[in-house]
Amino acid sequence: MNVPNTKPQPAIRTGDGRAWRRIRRFLQELPAWMLILPSIVFFTVFSWQPLISGFILSFQQTKGYDAVKFIGLQNYIDVMSNSVFQQTFINTIFYVLWSIVIGFAVPIIIAILINEMIHLQTFFKFSVYFPSMVPGIAAALLWVFIFDPGPSGLLNMLMNKLGLASAAWMQNPDWTIMLIVITMTWRGFGTSVILYLASLQGVNPELYEAASIDGAGIWKRVWHITLPQISPIISILLVLQIIGVFQVMYEPLTMTEGGPNNASMSLMLQSYFYAFRYFEAGRSLAVGVITFVFLLLFTIIYFKLNKKFNGDD
Repeated sequence: MNVPNTKPQPAIRTGDGRAWRRIRRFLQELPAWMLILPSIVFFTVFSWQPLISGFILSFQQTKGYDAVKFIGLQNYIDVMSNSVFQQTFINTIFYVLWSIVIGFAVPIIIAILINEMIHLQTFFKFSVYFPSMVPGIAAALLWVFIFDPGPSGLLNMLMNKLGLASAAWMQNPDWTIMLIVITMTWRGFGTSVILYLASLQGVNPELYEAASIDGAGIWKRVWHITLPQISPIISILLVLQIIGVFQVMYEPLTMTEGGPNNASMSLMLQSYFYAFRYFEAGRSLAVGVITFVFLLLFTIIYFKLNKKFNGDD
């Protein structure tokens, strides 16, 4: 007679099952973690660690690039009470305003004109984008030659041919920021034109046909159809342009070194001078943190506009 085995079997512990599932999930995700690990290390070492270290160093008295002692907000007080900083902040605002006046409407107008063309669209797309491929320093040096105040300056040579007097150009403090913004617009507007063109391709052509039937001219079609249809990308690119111009540095560094009489000095250029000309790292980082706060505000606006553009509200 067989007696059934009534010996109780050991129960599987819930904790062991959960641990095994975690291990199995980790092994499944391991290839993905291996792919993103270099990026995590790169951003940690070259982005986040310097950012945090710089923020901490901005509250320190420094000797060269070494921290000496904690002084709280003294670097910020010294920087913001400096008349040069006050002028620099106003200059940065003027950079942004001039970039909106000169550089904001230009890409929209060029994109609309190219979009209306039937022939040679590819040629004009390449033509407007080509300056964007020129390195920034090279473009700035090119415009230095154009705006040279001497008789050998390209623009002065042209004016002399027309019987006009030579001008000081970059040496005139009333013109300096405007001329630097023209340089920046020439080099950077091509990318915006391509983005606007891509957005214009998504406008429903039936809207233009209906407007034409109603007798609307080209200006009314642009004002009532084109601009409202691409308004989301216009808003986003406006914020991105403000963020970019707020960080302007190498154009005034290359073309004027912040002159004449600090007339073209920007916040980032002042931070650069503090760090590499005066070797005052604490004050340099204080200016950088102040700039970062403004850029953070603009970035928040950008993300809100981007969220609205993607319909995530």
